[in-house]
Amino acid sequence: MLVAAGGPMAAQWLGYRTPGTPRTASGKVDFSAFTPKASDGHPDLSGVWESAPQYFFDLASDLKPGEVVMQAWAKSQQAEREGKDHQDDPLSQCMPPGVPRIDMSSETAPHPFKIVQTPTLVVLLYETSANSTFRQVFLDGRPLPKEPQPTWLGYSIGRWEGSTLVVETRGFNGRSWVDTAKGHPQTESAHVTERFTRRDFGHLEIEITIDDPGAYEKPWRAKVPVKLLADTDLIETYCENEKDQTHKR
Repeated sequence: MLVAAGGPMAAQWLGYRTPGTPRTASGKVDFSAFTPKASDGHPDLSGVWESAPQYFFDLASDLKPGEVVMQAWAKSQQAEREGKDHQDDPLSQCMPPGVPRIDMSSETAPHPFKIVQTPTLVVLLYETSANSTFRQVFLDGRPLPKEPQPTWLGYSIGRWEGSTLVVETRGFNGRSWVDTAKGHPQTESAHVTERFTRRDFGHLEIEITIDDPGAYEKPWRAKVPVKLLADTDLIETYCENEKDQTHKR
């Protein structure tokens, strides 16, 4: 298990009204207002967001049997992890959640993330139970590295397809879990594609494709609804293992 700290609240700047936020006549945030536009004309994805909770535990919770087809070794490993109730989860050792799990939040472990958007770079800042961290999504035309140094969060590049930001990530170290309760595995050959679409002011959808020929017989896809956390911001988080746990790096 892990010990997490960072203050009793899950956010900061509470009570401060974010400038430019559409509101109803009563002063409440109008979450159904139109999607804002960035200076370059693309949808502005900026904001603090939180996913629907079930996907943190099982990314495939909405999928039918047979849509996630694991190889024999992966199926055995997944069943073992689920039986141990995420006892061996790197997240419980203060390691990063990995991609796409880092985008997910649960009712018991709120993990909001913040999108900071520019024309050539999108930065995702995370408030996780495994220490505050970030991702960079490059929109400057560079390709994914051919021989990357494997990392927990991989290397991400993005492009716009209409009103959707498409983010491709490779270069994983193979130690992350796709989700928490199910423990779907991820290998170094994984290619994760996230499609971010802001439906209106207060709602975002992330369509996630897991293409990992090292663990699965075919790619599989999940759609995760995400809501805006208005008039608030991230707060620092950090964690450290109990003294009887080995902190793996």
